[in-house]
Amino acid sequence: MSEAILDPDLPIIDPHHHLWDIPAERMARMAPADHPYVRMMHTTPHYLLDELLADLRTGHNVRGTVYLECSSMYRAGGPSQMRPVGETEFVNGVAAMTASGRYGDVRACAGIVGHADLTLGAAVREVLEAHIAAGGGRFRGIRHSASYDADPGVLGMLAGRNEDLYLNPTFREGFAQLAALGLSFDAWLLEPQLPDLVDLARAFPDTTIILDHVGTPLGIGAYKGRREERFGAWRDSIQALAKCPNVVVKLGGLAMPFAGFDSFMSKPPATSAQLAAEWKPYIDTCIEAFGPARGMFESNFPVDSGTCAYDVLWNAFKILAVGASADDKTALFSGTAARVYRLDL
Repeated sequence: MSEAILDPDLPIIDPHHHLWDIPAERMARMAPADHPYVRMMHTTPHYLLDELLADLRTGHNVRGTVYLECSSMYRAGGPSQMRPVGETEFVNGVAAMTASGRYGDVRACAGIVGHADLTLGAAVREVLEAHIAAGGGRFRGIRHSASYDADPGVLGMLAGRNEDLYLNPTFREGFAQLAALGLSFDAWLLEPQLPDLVDLARAFPDTTIILDHVGTPLGIGAYKGRREERFGAWRDSIQALAKCPNVVVKLGGLAMPFAGFDSFMSKPPATSAQLAAEWKPYIDTCIEAFGPARGMFESNFPVDSGTCAYDVLWNAFKILAVGASADDKTALFSGTAARVYRLDL
């Protein structure tokens, strides 16, 4: 679906996207095959620089991006704790390609967020320093996701993490290494787990924490038909997080299957107006709680491409921000991302 681009001159920094190339044999092993996340993954097994640039060139004024880890291009050998550094090496090469100017003015992967296993405790510092060295001045932080639910049908292929990761003392020993190295922390967890992140943020007030995907409200698996029932608990957690000045929020990720919106992989695809109407209670609540200076719209591509095209996604965000002042729009679409990820774009 193609739409006319709204407010095409508004500068955008996309603070959350991935790159991957999943071999056919690995794709075939993804299970359970009927889980909506697996169905989405089968639509986009290959998303590298060419595909990213095609999306960035669909009409919105995207000036730069931040790459988020997704277990892509890990080293095949060497110590297991160091293998995620391969992802940073790979992405830094992509960033160097666009920094050459040969692909226009956009600076893809100007900031890089990788993965390190914080349950290594203090020993993770060696891994973090290796990421910084591999990032060529672009490495900004790590993400160690904690998404967990007792119902494995909620996360599907992404299930298997340990419960209460962010409360684990050894994890926190590793987390304590971030501030000294000037690194931020991206957090992905599910709505029922948000109190764990509140506790973590209070325990480490000097570390910048970025909540991904508005805290991932749930409406599938054991939560099917209960999304609206659980809205109040989600809102209370968001408001508690917003009281922690070291936390900022990414406004997006709602095109994933977990919330159970009707728009997910709908036929025909939802319009930007329809998406904005679905997402409005969550986006508005986050902006009201955190303020524009601590909120940033994110694409989460290519994951969210299961629901809509890149240009439609950003149109939906612009509809949601239609009443904001010029300064607030700047913050939401580029300013917060530039400040939090320390980008000079």
